[in-house]
Amino acid sequence: MNEGILATVQQGLALLLTFDPDVWTIIAVSFSVSVKALLLVLPFTIALGFALAVGRFPGRWFTISMFQTLQAIPTVVVGLAVYLMLYRQGPLGDLRWLFSQNAMVLAQMLLAIPVLVSLSYGAFASGDWRAWETARTLGANRLQAFFVFCHELRAPLLVAVIAAFSRIITEVGASMLVGGNIQNVTRNIPTAIALETSKGEFAQAVALGTVLLVLALILNFSLGSLRSRQEGLRRG
Repeated sequence: MNEGILATVQQGLALLLTFDPDVWTIIAVSFSVSVKALLLVLPFTIALGFALAVGRFPGRWFTISMFQTLQAIPTVVVGLAVYLMLYRQGPLGDLRWLFSQNAMVLAQMLLAIPVLVSLSYGAFASGDWRAWETARTLGANRLQAFFVFCHELRAPLLVAVIAAFSRIITEVGASMLVGGNIQNVTRNIPTAIALETSKGEFAQAVALGTVLLVLALILNFSLGSLRSRQEGLRRG
């Protein structure tokens, strides 16, 4: 049994190291879709998190609670909602995006938004507002002061980005529903792992799982390094 597992792991690593075209096409699709989804929502979600932290308006706490609640919504439910919107008789059916990468990007955008808004709101709400006040005192306009404040809070904001990216690049339900798991088109890492595992062919699943593991290690080590540098600057 152990020898079989070891052989499977070796086969999976060989697929990566020999640049197997099927494996690397899946990786490319996965990263392309998830990075696009993240970049499309990042500016406005960070700005909305800031607005919720600094603003005082009717319905503010309801809005905050709504985004915090939406973080826990199952990915398959988001996928179903997007499917119904993009279905031929749906409100966005004329776009003909169903079973395409555009549909996957849309679904992942909806998954990333509540995570980014909630965590960026938490970062701004608990941040040291003296950076904002100092920037304003030195003559910076609101936009310039906002960027200064974001730079001061880069570690917790990076946590928000990593959390959102981790949620969308590992989700299966939404991508399977709206993408259709089409080879070389919409098959990404999670849907490929699910497919290969169901077929009892584990080498490709191991290869793709290794990519996600290495990605998690890189992101967390980068975050830890940033936090260490910030703590060193504060002590200095």
